[in-house]
Amino acid sequence: MKLRTYYPAIEANFTKKMKVDDIHEIYYEESGNPNGMPVLFLHGGPGCGTAPSCRTYFDPEFYRIILLDQRGSGKSTPHACLKDNDTWHIIEDIEKIRKDLNIDKWLVFGGSWGSTLSLCYAIKHPDKTLGLILRGIFLGRREDINWIYEVGGANNFQPEAFEKYVSILNDDEKDDIISAYYKRLTSPDQKTREVAAKHWSMWEGSLVTLLPDPNLENSFGEINYAISMATIECHFWMNNMFWEDDNYILNNAEKIKDIPTIIVHGRYDLDCRAIGAYELSKKLDKCELNIVDATGHSSGEPGIVDGLIKATDKFREILKK
Repeated sequence: MKLRTYYPAIEANFTKKMKVDDIHEIYYEESGNPNGMPVLFLHGGPGCGTAPSCRTYFDPEFYRIILLDQRGSGKSTPHACLKDNDTWHIIEDIEKIRKDLNIDKWLVFGGSWGSTLSLCYAIKHPDKTLGLILRGIFLGRREDINWIYEVGGANNFQPEAFEKYVSILNDDEKDDIISAYYKRLTSPDQKTREVAAKHWSMWEGSLVTLLPDPNLENSFGEINYAISMATIECHFWMNNMFWEDDNYILNNAEKIKDIPTIIVHGRYDLDCRAIGAYELSKKLDKCELNIVDATGHSSGEPGIVDGLIKATDKFREILKK
């Protein structure tokens, strides 16, 4: 059977920068049908930002497609700013954008950290969430964070890339790699920050595809992208996602169990393990879990694209009724 692929590229209907407090300005945009079904796209990272290609998961004749760059990410400013940059402030930003667009309810689509944020948003605002399309589930628990960034997890599958990742650290720092990186990523010395950001980001880039993709890994090393992603990610991990309960999502899943949800997850996802998607699906009464064989974490892998396009098309038919 032929795999589904992206919808054609489209231009934004408009873009806007919204000042949400004394510090942060948030970039957001609308594309697709201005009178269509609203869908919110939440990017990963945190710190990655959006790209025009993010519009192409959705039928532009049916969906009113809203993209935003979260605090410190993409076109939002100040770049890589950590002050008041946390899960709950981002959810407040999302609500301000929803109200600014005069949207009552919307479908929420998020991958990786975007899945975490989508779930947190739905838990806080279930009455505003028509449904969830989630890719590469990241539950944000300490075990999920340590799997990626500390010894004893993904390093067992990518030892060469992990060796490069820890090569900038002293031996006595390798027992707590995240803390060692945080010191570098928040250093007053620009060069120190840049070196740390590039090593952190390229390590993560080595994990996202099932088969090695040197071009993608190198793109993760682009310095502006690397600084925002590495700095903001490390800030969130150091602060335990800014929630008090390490298992916040699963322990609050009762609040969203009746929201229609489709999960698309690569079986061999080294960044975000498939067990998280499976555990979450067991907590949700209206959840369709699609674990895609022969795929990893990247939203661009053919099997993942196929699953996501089918998911947005399925919701199109559901929401037409």
